[in-house]
Amino acid sequence: MTGDWQDAIARARANAPFLARALDRQPELEALLRDGDGEVALAWAREASAGAATCEIALRRERLGLAAALAVGDLAGAFPLARVMAELSDLADRALDRAIAEAIARRVEGAAPAGFSALALGKHGAGELNYSSDIDPILLYDPATLPRRARDEPGEAAQRYAREIVQMLSANSAEGYVFRVDLRLRPASEVSPLAISFDGALSHYESSALAWERAAYIRARAAAGDIDQGEDFLAAIRPFVWRRSLDFGAIEEIGRLTSRIRDRYSGPTEPAPGFNLKQGRGGIREIEFFAQTHQLIHGGRDRSLRVRQTRAALDALAAAGLVAPEDAELLGRSYDRLRVVEHRLQMLEDHQTHTLPDGEALDRVARLDGLADGAALLAELTPLCAEVAARFDRLLDRPGGGGGSPAESESLPARLERLGFGEPEALAERIANWSDGHIRALRSEAARASLDALLPRLLNALAEAPDPRRALLLWEELIAKASSAINLFRLLDARPALLDQLIGVLTLAPPLAEELARRPALLDALIDKSALDLPGDVPALAERMARGETGDDYERALDRIRVVTGETRFALGVQLIQGEHDPLDIAAALSRTAEAALEIAARTTQDDFAVKHGVVPGGELLVLGLGRLGGGALTHASDLDIVYLFTGDHGAESDGTRPLGATLYFNRLAQRVGGALSVPTAQGALYEVDTRLRPQGAQGPLAVSLDSFARYQREDAWTWEHMALTRARPLIGSPKARSALESIIADVLLRPRDPERLRADVLRMRSEMAANKPARGPLDAKLLRGGLVDLEFLIHYLQLRDQACILPDLGQAIPGLTERGSLPGEMAEAERMMTRLLVAGRLLAPELDQPTPAAARALARACRCESLDEVLRELGKARQCVAATWHEVFEEKLETEQ
Repeated sequence: MTGDWQDAIARARANAPFLARALDRQPELEALLRDGDGEVALAWAREASAGAATCEIALRRERLGLAAALAVGDLAGAFPLARVMAELSDLADRALDRAIAEAIARRVEGAAPAGFSALALGKHGAGELNYSSDIDPILLYDPATLPRRARDEPGEAAQRYAREIVQMLSANSAEGYVFRVDLRLRPASEVSPLAISFDGALSHYESSALAWERAAYIRARAAAGDIDQGEDFLAAIRPFVWRRSLDFGAIEEIGRLTSRIRDRYSGPTEPAPGFNLKQGRGGIREIEFFAQTHQLIHGGRDRSLRVRQTRAALDALAAAGLVAPEDAELLGRSYDRLRVVEHRLQMLEDHQTHTLPDGEALDRVARLDGLADGAALLAELTPLCAEVAARFDRLLDRPGGGGGSPAESESLPARLERLGFGEPEALAERIANWSDGHIRALRSEAARASLDALLPRLLNALAEAPDPRRALLLWEELIAKASSAINLFRLLDARPALLDQLIGVLTLAPPLAEELARRPALLDALIDKSALDLPGDVPALAERMARGETGDDYERALDRIRVVTGETRFALGVQLIQGEHDPLDIAAALSRTAEAALEIAARTTQDDFAVKHGVVPGGELLVLGLGRLGGGALTHASDLDIVYLFTGDHGAESDGTRPLGATLYFNRLAQRVGGALSVPTAQGALYEVDTRLRPQGAQGPLAVSLDSFARYQREDAWTWEHMALTRARPLIGSPKARSALESIIADVLLRPRDPERLRADVLRMRSEMAANKPARGPLDAKLLRGGLVDLEFLIHYLQLRDQACILPDLGQAIPGLTERGSLPGEMAEAERMMTRLLVAGRLLAPELDQPTPAAARALARACRCESLDEVLRELGKARQCVAATWHEVFEEKLETEQ
């Protein structure tokens, strides 16, 4: 180890005049370095300022000590690149913090640096400062809390502090300098003061900031001064940086920024004397901007991409599937190597330079790095930069990749015919007509150019559809309704996998295709890796739906519920047709989504309703879920079966400015909650809400008191209403109110019953239902005799007859009934098979008849079968199981031959 340090010092003295001078000025430090005591040397450097007469001198001595210690440790191989960059960045933090405190204390003795923050941007913010780097802070202040003399205006005081801070760090004296400070990244730097108020900066970023400022804030952090206030400011502008919804203007501007990196560079195009390691083709900035461009586009939806360090960003992009892992690895290794060479270059004279010198100076850079000469260094950098440039080229020239056309001169009809489209001449004319101006989203030249670039790959993908012509027409409908087609094209071009998912939607699942055609923005839900993950629990979903801007009005709050619910349901549909998850898990997730939407809709509506009408003292609204909602297993086509109830004295009155009696109050509130879920807003409707299972059905009031509900269920309810109650689950209400409702339900369902009367009621109801609602096709797992309806009737009969296993989730109730000997052991699998078919069939075979071959394959996969024929055989076996049990329990034969 000692030999490495000795060699490092020798190389430093022989090749880097700045380092030689720094070691001469600090012999005690050089002795520590010669002994290989790297950590002790760093500690010595940090304390080199002790006893200095002024803050300026102290900071310069610390900086000189760290510059020498880090350089020699770096050359010795003891301090890796990440450590060197982090130490330099920490020094910048300490220097800024001390300069802020000193500037304020010199004007206001004893004052803490409250109300004045320094944000670190760029390499400083990322903890990646280079050896002789400038720092680019943004200085912000709070007029209300900034310490100042009584006669000073806050703005004047802040500018004075800013000037002193810059002077304290940047001025070059006999002791050297600390950091050159560049404040040009501040908002509107050409006209704004050096320090800007928090409110002024916030107003700028909310109204007139440019795309490059978004890129700058990817790596921003509160570095010095009032850290808490700086962090609060960064939290406030987070929506400006990380936008959940993409827009064409932002993507276009990002594209222009990437292009400008090349356009503004006029030096050699490959490593040679005069080549700029930072700005040159395949250089450091191209790697940084490669990562930042992807982060800006996708980080609004994928929080894992919101990292500051360049290598960490590349790794996160690879993990999210946005960048090929091999590209991320190559760019990361190249970034590290270029940064190391950059450091060697700057060690020579402590200049903020990135340009490779010529002659002896280039040889010294190489020898400092342990290479023979400059030629060896250029030989290493040339292929490295070429590989980086190739990746950056793809970023600049996204459109047009993978067209698949054998020759540029191939006509569109010929291409369509080659790909297997019927009526190629007519289709080619139709495609040409997309650009005639009748499609609003294709009226701009940029949109048409983006479509032309995407078209070859699009046609290749559509050609794989079972019915390519139909798929093409669905695509046409999608772009005809899209408000910004260019945004869609850029997304599809940036994410080939997204195009595959879109084609799957258009060709396999008509309900999803129709929903997407109505709301093209749903495609945004698929742009991050988490789109293929099941959503979280109800509280997590509710938190997403409730998350909005402070002060959202009622309509915007309802729109937020619709946006999140729509995106989640759409993503779950894509997961289903792609076979990502078991349809049983999809059904449970759809139920959680509906519960969350109901919870936030109820909470939002109650808050809005209370503004005028107040609340009813001692009363609250309850919502009872029944049917598939109560059982926690919805499909994409499910209504929400709910019953509204309320607690408290029905004779009470609300306490608002426009009071209402309790019964009228909760009925109107229930109506509003139902409307919040079902009435279309700017974002469409959510669910069909079915309240016909309430006491007295459609003839009764929408909401009844808990006492009235209990009395009705005990005295007047029909058998079918008690059957429905076996799947009831309180969804909205306080724990106390829910518990009271559960007790009422249990009391009703656990009463002894006359088995014969119960049997007669069940058989009569099922017979009437079969006559009025026959099966719609061979895949109707619900209504075919022996299907899910018969299974549910059977289960509910056994639950009521035996007062046992009364659980809303059939998947939990069946094992209990099996253990009692009431159901055969294979019934659980029969229920699972038919439920999978029900859930998947709602998307892949909505007509419940023969689906297309591709949809049939997807449906079979969802049902854990090899083919549609096997699906039909397994459905037949499940129905026979139900029919046999039905015959054993009811002594009545079911006709299952349909």
